[in-house]
Amino acid sequence: MTENPLIVDVAADGRATVTLNRPDVHNAFDDNLIAILTKELDALDRNPAVGAVVLAAAGRSFSAGADLKWMQRMAEDSEAENRADAEAMAALMKTLNGLSKPTVARVQGAAYGGGIGLICCCDIAIASEAAVFSISEVKLGLIPAVISPYVVGAIGERQARRYALSAERFAAEEAKRIGLVHEVTAAGDLQAAVDGMAGALLANGPAAMAEAKDQIAGVANRPADDRLIADTAARIARIRVSDEGREGVAAFLEKRKPGWTRK
Repeated sequence: MTENPLIVDVAADGRATVTLNRPDVHNAFDDNLIAILTKELDALDRNPAVGAVVLAAAGRSFSAGADLKWMQRMAEDSEAENRADAEAMAALMKTLNGLSKPTVARVQGAAYGGGIGLICCCDIAIASEAAVFSISEVKLGLIPAVISPYVVGAIGERQARRYALSAERFAAEEAKRIGLVHEVTAAGDLQAAVDGMAGALLANGPAAMAEAKDQIAGVANRPADDRLIADTAARIARIRVSDEGREGVAAFLEKRKPGWTRK
């Protein structure tokens, strides 16, 4: 077994790469990996040196979801113990989904079950054409429970009904068509595509990206009533007078790089 189930690297340009490192079990997660990944994501979110987070995986698979041996142990536990385990998994998804830093999923191979949840919790997902996907829980007599808010948010209720019930495998192009991933590349071009996206993110205002993420969450699935419109106006007014907002506009007008740009 791999000694270190998670590798975290923070580059000088502010890019943090978090690599699932259990290739011997297709990067399936157990309670230990869930706890470590949640803790590391929280630490990266609070680290001012980090501007963007890439979620990657070692080996041939992105993530097979829950570790079968772990699930076997859970089946022997009480319902209360299973609920505690599920709440820990839910906390991981909430942490990743709510990160203030922009996140990119680098999907090089198969993603099943909870692995799909990780992808849906990232802001941007780029997949190799070799990747395959399945919301596979019902094949085991289970349900995609704690990942469901993020899966439905990414692919919509109609597609979720099909793929969560059929548990069928589908290819990267279908994942793109239904909104699970944003871009599909040749296997050899995946890292370049991820690098390009990370570079684009790191060129943007860090506070502005955090605010944009929060605003998107705040307006999603809400009617454009007077309260929501007032909230959006208040947000842009606050950003315009912020140090970052003023610096960004000044840098654009003066045709120079803004002060937050990392050298």
